[in-house]
Amino acid sequence: MNWDQLQLKPRIISAIHRAHLKSVREVLVLSEPDLQKMTGLSCPDVQELLHAAATACRARQPITALQLQRGECPRLESGLRLGTGCPVLDQLLRGGLPVGGVTELAGESGAGKTQLGLQLCLSVQYPVEHGGLNAGALYVCTEDPFPIRRLQQLISEQTSLRSDVPPSLIGRLRFSDNVYVEHAADLDSLQACLSRRAALLLAQGRVRLVVVDSVAALFRSEFQPDDWMERNKQLLTVSSMVHHLSHEFTTPVLCINQVTDVFHQSESSSSSSSSTVSPALGLAWANQVTVRLMLRRLQATVSSGDQSSVLRRLEVVFAPHLARCSQDLAVWREGLRGVLDPVLAPFGPDVPQQEMVLPLRPGSV
Repeated sequence: MNWDQLQLKPRIISAIHRAHLKSVREVLVLSEPDLQKMTGLSCPDVQELLHAAATACRARQPITALQLQRGECPRLESGLRLGTGCPVLDQLLRGGLPVGGVTELAGESGAGKTQLGLQLCLSVQYPVEHGGLNAGALYVCTEDPFPIRRLQQLISEQTSLRSDVPPSLIGRLRFSDNVYVEHAADLDSLQACLSRRAALLLAQGRVRLVVVDSVAALFRSEFQPDDWMERNKQLLTVSSMVHHLSHEFTTPVLCINQVTDVFHQSESSSSSSSSTVSPALGLAWANQVTVRLMLRRLQATVSSGDQSSVLRRLEVVFAPHLARCSQDLAVWREGLRGVLDPVLAPFGPDVPQQEMVLPLRPGSV
């Protein structure tokens, strides 16, 4: 470390050399009294040294609220979002997934979480003017094999889903060549993937989206209930990795999560109880995500032409830029589309499913 690069006073630099301090890290791990004792410097000089050392370790300058308001932070690409490929869902999310931060998508099995993850892997490859980021995606599987057949079906139906994009542009995109798939069978493999392969692909500009499907699977399989302290430690490690990737490379990270049952007493009877679901991994994980989305299956069916789909609901649970709101959607051959103003069937386990026929207007999805 060349201390002259820190633009310190000559007497401070001389004191550093006399104390045999060779790096800024050695300085930062010491308290002010310890530094005063080792270097013989005054309190103001020690504070100046600590400030200079901390500035040297900081990769980027801090951002003020005024800079954010004025849009003076080009590295944040203010307002840039990754679109979902459906204008109705993009309206719910104010343009799509934010490029900075970790988005969690939780829901029961069969709710459509993986479907949305695959759709985003294709959406990210479009140019920015069409809601993409002009790069590929990394899809990390931790429990099930990668659904390659469904991906191929979505690719073949892109002209149907993306009627807003010229067919000639869709034809030029090599979708399958830009979806990188990794399988992580344990936490060590997941951490190696995030710290090495994901970082390399992002640094090379090959990908601009990271999907982890799912984040809960490995923690549920590797830890017993009594191991909660070690589990939370590993959880924070994984969280730190995905946040680092997101902020270092200005890329959206989607973490698909499982759910767990939550029982609560019914008001009508002290003996009866009902069950709902909440995202797995508890508060330790909830405090690490920037945006939490929940995807639920409803007790209704929608039809369009020769296709039918169970109705789903995408809900914004919390986000720094979104109010709590929701949007109904359905899964078709071409992907997920929002359903505008459906007449919902009553929700509940004792109510039979109802079917409704909804013609999909060209301008509505």
